Amino acid sequence: MPSDLPTGEALQAVLFDMDGTLVDTEPLWWQATASVARTLGFELGPADTPHVLGHTVEDTAAHLLSARPPSRPAESTTDLIRLLTESFARRVERSARVMPGAPDLLHQLSAARLPTALVSASPRSIVDLVLPRLGHRFDHVVAAEDTARGKPYPDPYLEAARRLGADPGRCVAVEDSPTGITAATAAGCRVLAVTPEDGLPSLRQIRER
Repeated sequence: MPSDLPTGEALQAVLFDMDGTLVDTEPLWWQATASVARTLGFELGPADTPHVLGHTVEDTAAHLLSARPPSRPAESTTDLIRLLTESFARRVERSARVMPGAPDLLHQLSAARLPTALVSASPRSIVDLVLPRLGHRFDHVVAAEDTARGKPYPDPYLEAARRLGADPGRCVAVEDSPTGITAATAAGCRVLAVTPEDGLPSLRQIRER
């Protein structure tokens, strides 16, 4: 099958973002963050989007602390992380939806014996809630706790490639957010950006990337 990878450099692995790519949880994360923001005395708006979607819970907690009204007493970062995680987990348990086409694509990758990794900005506790819904055994899972720096830094994708024994340049990363795309690109991965309108790529599109 045609590919723009240089001759002899076959695709080694496919690395998937989770929230917004395989499961429709980004609206749930926004809702969870908005509910915590209200306890700090403000409403989230469009200007907050780049600081919330695609980021770790630690980064989002730091943003909420910096954005709260000066008149409000500061919560501890630890308390905010706990509140955000608990609020998100309740919503994921109740209504997380697998993206259309995700189970079929993951099944095709298994049948083709292409290694896969899940590379998520969510904490391990959230990833563990989602994994059973996907019905796929990833070769490795990199969650927020697994690297010192999360997306948009390249660390999570570099760690996934390292665990797989793969060259990042011979991996395709499937991502939906600017934060995740920046991280995968910085790691040297070939990136397929997905949108709700276009859905997930086909196996052929992944191979050709």
